[in-house]
Amino acid sequence: MKEMILNNYGDQAIFEAVNIDKPTVKEGHVVLKVAATSINTVDTMIKLMGSDLPLSPALPAVLGMDFAGTVEEVGAGVTNVKVGDEVYGCAGGLADLQGALAEYMLADANLIALKPKNLTIREAAAIPLVGITAYEGLMRAQISQGKKVLVHGGSGGVGHIGIQFAKYLGADVYATGGGDKQLALIKKLGATAINYKTEKVEDYVAAHTEGNGFDIILDTVGGLNMLNSFDAAAINAQVSTTTSMLEIDLTTAHLKGLSLHVVFMLIPMLHNKKRAEHGQILNKITEIVEAGGMTPVLDENQFSFEQVGDAYARLSSGAGMGKVVVEV
Repeated sequence: MKEMILNNYGDQAIFEAVNIDKPTVKEGHVVLKVAATSINTVDTMIKLMGSDLPLSPALPAVLGMDFAGTVEEVGAGVTNVKVGDEVYGCAGGLADLQGALAEYMLADANLIALKPKNLTIREAAAIPLVGITAYEGLMRAQISQGKKVLVHGGSGGVGHIGIQFAKYLGADVYATGGGDKQLALIKKLGATAINYKTEKVEDYVAAHTEGNGFDIILDTVGGLNMLNSFDAAAINAQVSTTTSMLEIDLTTAHLKGLSLHVVFMLIPMLHNKKRAEHGQILNKITEIVEAGGMTPVLDENQFSFEQVGDAYARLSSGAGMGKVVVEV
């Protein structure tokens, strides 16, 4: 089979096509024919930072976490899928797990699910990492009908999925964005758009919550933006964040009695713990998608297997809108 490898990491690293043997199926796993893979920010971080990130694979590396494709072989003990099924998941591209930038991939069956029937392969490949992250963040925040939900970074990968899930679950949804295209997408997805560049936190809290604050905040920006999340939160609110690797003043969180949830969805892959939970979440996402509750937004540009480098550059440029997908 053909796969795209990196022989080094850093700004100048380029993907190189090589031919190797197709992987052999093993217990609890499947071999699947990869049809498409999407690129996430963490993929570009691995390519750039390499060994500075503890989750980076050893060189030569095959990246690509998300995928959609068809099951070709099923190992002993696998019962959730069969040969010929179209599936999707996030199951490689870090540590010792081969990524999806290959014609075939060995994947833990616990990390995959049947893809939604009403999505194309490209659309399905765009979902797993961001979908699981958004779903977990909202579930841990105890989302329910009628709750006021604020999504920071509503036009991003996790954010635009989070808006749709929150709407589907009956919440009153608001989201921040910083440009005309971003704000237009947020509105199109059914949320009230907030321009964080021109609106202060206290102003939009007053305008949309009568000064009480939001019940749930899904903060996909993280970092110092968590302080804005704390300021925008109601008393005893729930804050879920995807980026919390920093020192930060928790005084406001303490005085408001906030619950803080850190979502790092790569943990099951990295530590081989609770992987079946990801498969269960993907099954739930499939139900939501097939019920019309969510459709991923894809970047307008399409990339072939040989254009992997261009696809990574597209995401890194920040010029795109929606998930960047590579067809294998």
